Amino acid sequence: MFRRRIDREFREAQRAGQALLQMHASWPAPDIASPAAEPAPEAGVVPDFPPPDLRVPSRQEVEGLMMRWEQPLIIDGEVRECPQCGAYRDWIVFSMRDDTIQLRCHAGHTTTEPRLDPAWYNRNSGPVDQWHPTLDDGLRHLGH
Repeated sequence: MFRRRIDREFREAQRAGQALLQMHASWPAPDIASPAAEPAPEAGVVPDFPPPDLRVPSRQEVEGLMMRWEQPLIIDGEVRECPQCGAYRDWIVFSMRDDTIQLRCHAGHTTTEPRLDPAWYNRNSGPVDQWHPTLDDGLRHLGH
């Protein structure tokens, strides 16, 4: 007795679901411009993170981001050394607005590192914890 009622309710639910699917299939497709197909990233290449639309909005007083890198910096399997003094640890890494990465050793020598990019910086840096009006203030905050 109860089984028949459960079977009837199940069939009614199936019919209602089928009617909903048929109604949905008869609707015209929305007119949405399809986004341009993005090329698939090459094997071994990590996509830029975070995406450009989620990055910190550029402000006039911000020229770039900086972080401290205390351990030896290994790039392409070799330890990066300062070309002037030979220091190989305790770097300040700058991610500049022009998408270059600059390294500053503890002695104050600055050099551009073409093998690093903003995507590397974004993967390895922590959250921005403070804004600094001058480079000296930022270096003082990071202990240089």
